Amino acid sequence: MMPLPGSGLDDLDERLLGLLREDARQPIAQLAKELGISRGQLYSRLSRLEEAGVVAGYTVRLGTAFSSSRVRAHMMIKTLPRCRRDVEQALAKIALVTAIHAINGEYDIIAMLEAEDGSHLNDLIDDIGLLEGVERTTTSVILATKVDR
Repeated sequence: MMPLPGSGLDDLDERLLGLLREDARQPIAQLAKELGISRGQLYSRLSRLEEAGVVAGYTVRLGTAFSSSRVRAHMMIKTLPRCRRDVEQALAKIALVTAIHAINGEYDIIAMLEAEDGSHLNDLIDDIGLLEGVERTTTSVILATKVDR
């Protein structure tokens, strides 16, 4: 298999990553069968992907029933000059902040939020807005997820 342009990964690597995104707990034998390679080849590929930092770990994906009971949102955050790192560090300490992305443009950060209900989300939004270094925020509640890989 030839590496895909610019990625260093070949088609088989990409297919393996897709299968792992769907269910990282699939048995090695099942993954090898779906990819049409031996278990030994699969172990070798996984080791190479882990050593290269392509695969950094394996995690839990929450079930649909639980996820649908949560209120999720993304918050665009504009920070005061030279305060972005401090705000990122403060956000990282908040358990209900599930991801933090540095971005360019009018805003500096996108924070992904998850709360038990609308009231808890409102409190979280207020708390983040009061963090030192936050100039302004814009929050959008996620109504439905169409694709999650």
